[in-house]
Amino acid sequence: MVLRSTGAESSAGKVAAKPVARKASSARSASRPQAERPTQQKMRVARYGGFMLTPAPPPPPPPLDTSSPRTLSLVNVHTDESLTVTYWSGGAYHRDALDKLNHLLRDSREDAETEMDPRLFDVLWHTQTHVGFNGTVEVLSAYRSPTTNAWLASVSRGVASDSQHMNGNAMDIRMPGVPVFQIRQVARSLGMGGVGFYPRSGFVHIDTGPVRYW
Repeated sequence: MVLRSTGAESSAGKVAAKPVARKASSARSASRPQAERPTQQKMRVARYGGFMLTPAPPPPPPPLDTSSPRTLSLVNVHTDESLTVTYWSGGAYHRDALDKLNHLLRDSREDAETEMDPRLFDVLWHTQTHVGFNGTVEVLSAYRSPTTNAWLASVSRGVASDSQHMNGNAMDIRMPGVPVFQIRQVARSLGMGGVGFYPRSGFVHIDTGPVRYW
């Protein structure tokens, strides 16, 4: 059974007046530009102990290969299970391959799986293609049940209570030997969803939610 691809490849009181004798000093102080306070657009706190000033705009989107078969090699770092599978070819997703990916990317804490968004695999495939990575992608987190996500949110400030992971459309990944900055830049250039950058923890978050980055 195959599923046809439908998507496009596509936040007092008043100060008393100073004495006249100090007017000149006051004027000099008033003439100095005040330091601009950081805003949400200029600075946001990254999760998992990361740091971030507003990133530079993403590079132009690269040309996408919309005809070649798409094969992924993944390893779940929590279960040590690995899988190499061609999940898309001839313009269609392959049901048996998607089932295998759903199982590999399950919530191992709850032993629960869900229907992962196939477009997430496209984001990953296009990213690794343009990075030039041909090895096995390490998956640190994929599907999370509401119970697991609530537990993680209770022990880490970096876990959102409404995480995209619960929707089955997010992965936290590493590509051994490839700088996380390079992975982030390529994933952002695709404009296919959210991209999170965690250099201290050494991984990149990708999802198929609204286009955004942090």
